[in-house]
Amino acid sequence: MTSAHLTEAVLALPETERLALAREIIASLAIDESQKTAISEGVGRMEDIIKGQTTGLTESQFRAALR
Repeated sequence: MTSAHLTEAVLALPETERLALAREIIASLAIDESQKTAISEGVGRMEDIIKGQTTGLTESQFRAALR
């Protein structure tokens, strides 16, 4: 299976399964624990947005927060 076929198959999965797979892939990376924790937290925040438990920032809110 090529990476293009694999990507297509993964993107066809339901969101919850894709997020679970993303967590497993991140856990398998050879990066330090603090990076894994930060990435895992980001995935968790994406899950919250997808599930409607929280809302993301608008672009203007994001840009204002950077100032």
